[in-house]
Amino acid sequence: MDTLKESDFHRLAHFIESHLGIKMPPSKRVMLESRLQKRLRLLKYPTFSQYIDFVFSDEGARSELYHMIDAVTTNKTDFFREADHFDFLLNTWLPKQRSLWHASKPCKIWSAGCASGEEVYTLMIVMEEYKRQNAFFFYEILGTDISVKVLQEAINAVYEEAKIINLPLEYKKRYFLKSKNIDRHEVRIKPEFRNKVHFERLNLMDGQYPFKQPFDIIFCRNVIIYFDRKTQEQLVKHLSYHLKDEGLLFLGHSESMTGMDLPLSLVAPTIYCKNKEYP
Repeated sequence: MDTLKESDFHRLAHFIESHLGIKMPPSKRVMLESRLQKRLRLLKYPTFSQYIDFVFSDEGARSELYHMIDAVTTNKTDFFREADHFDFLLNTWLPKQRSLWHASKPCKIWSAGCASGEEVYTLMIVMEEYKRQNAFFFYEILGTDISVKVLQEAINAVYEEAKIINLPLEYKKRYFLKSKNIDRHEVRIKPEFRNKVHFERLNLMDGQYPFKQPFDIIFCRNVIIYFDRKTQEQLVKHLSYHLKDEGLLFLGHSESMTGMDLPLSLVAPTIYCKNKEYP
């Protein structure tokens, strides 16, 4: 199998950094080579140079570019990852906003960089649990990701049973179905709950997002960590533009906005509120 030459790595790295915002230093060359070898074998390209020429051709841009993006982006997530965020929503913030939402004005939630959907369905569970005690509460959840492959996994909503092993028993019974095939240790979100969320492909590096109304809650966790500092600040400003005044932005616990000029105030660890008075 061919190896990824330095010149070919630079071509790919430049595209990934400029179009996806993901840092691609020389130390990631071996990782990139490893992830793309499967695509070379599948398409029967003997060299990386030929494969990259195809990716950046008109035909490749239509048929292969998304597959290349799927191969190089990292998609790791779990149900109730960084669980204190969901505790804050369910037990602190939602009860204080009780009168804001109803059928004609639902709580609008966006999971940006949603990967295979675990975060979206965790948010759905939280909202459903709140709705059980507040019948007039309504919500809408959107999940977006740049990867077509993981978005399809999110839509299918089939997961290894081990992924929900630590969830409360009542959540497992209420929101999940076990596979009828006992040899497949899998679960699936029940259809009535799958239908309560929506998924779309979106590149967070796009200049404009196709949203007409702002969101009450935006989750963008463990996404900006892959970007350089300047791109991080630009992205969070862009996200903030699509957040309602006094709406919440959630980042990952390993992410920091210290020293950035942003219209946000810290209300809890890695949870930010959009300032009303910010221009």
